[in-house]
Amino acid sequence: MKVSVIGAGSWGTALAHLLGTAGNDVMLWARKPEVCEGINALHRNPRYLVDSSVSERVRASNDYETVLRGSQAVVIVTPSSIMRDVACDIRPFVSEDTPIIICSKGVEAGTGLLPVQVFEQELGNASHLAALTGPNHAEEVIRGIASGTVVASSHRDTALFFQRLFATDTFRTYVSDDVVGAEICAAFKNVIAIAVGASYGIGLGDNTAALIMTRGLAEMSRLVEACGGTAMTCLGLAGVGDLIATCTSEHSRNRTFGYRLATGTTLEQYREETHMVVEGALACKTIDILAKAHQVELPITEMVRSVLWEQADFHEAADALFERSLKPEFY
Repeated sequence: MKVSVIGAGSWGTALAHLLGTAGNDVMLWARKPEVCEGINALHRNPRYLVDSSVSERVRASNDYETVLRGSQAVVIVTPSSIMRDVACDIRPFVSEDTPIIICSKGVEAGTGLLPVQVFEQELGNASHLAALTGPNHAEEVIRGIASGTVVASSHRDTALFFQRLFATDTFRTYVSDDVVGAEICAAFKNVIAIAVGASYGIGLGDNTAALIMTRGLAEMSRLVEACGGTAMTCLGLAGVGDLIATCTSEHSRNRTFGYRLATGTTLEQYREETHMVVEGALACKTIDILAKAHQVELPITEMVRSVLWEQADFHEAADALFERSLKPEFY
């Protein structure tokens, strides 16, 4: 099967490799010519996962038509901030019934739309759209370390199609019909990971991290349910699974950025050093659109946003959390 992967960052590269080793012919779209050259000539991405080789069944191009011509499935792995542009760019080269799975994690600024909703607006046919999310660090997936993921789609046949496409001996795939819940979890856990990383950065401990993760999970479930998703999704791989991995792993860019933020590194400095997009930095703003629309209280998310975008002092913002009135654990 020919599969097109749009986006050659670390996650896009890892998924292209995964699909290639599963026996598919993979065309990888990369913006930078040097990435295409590295993949095609050396079977390595010179910018991301540089120590890992990429399947010889993966070829790369920066031309959408070349990448998408004859594709039987499309995998979107670009930053959430450009997902609508990407949907418009690929529209001339994909048919309405081409299965498309979106691996971008975030909420669109301004509209509050989730990735699948953005692609439905631009491409139509929601029955052929799906989302993929879960505790999957690219650094481990490309090495074949056992991992699990969730494929969420409103249409069961589409979910099952992508479940079979991605399943390997080391990559377990599960299906869900809760696209809203899966995608909110995917965006939300990055915000909580920034808070956890920052707590370590100012010298707090594991108790604090566990507190932030658990209360973050409560915030996540409140928002998922308010937006029409299923609270149980938050207890699965898309929710608590991804939350644990993102908040605790050395590979987590959001956790690492939170630590660096608390020790004086700016968002721009971190981006320049790592070439990585910190999805949680944008998500703490865009999630607020959903929170206000549905009148959901998200104090940890508000704290991260105030520090990142309103120049609030992290110590003062953290103190403000502890000064909040005491409440029941679940409300």
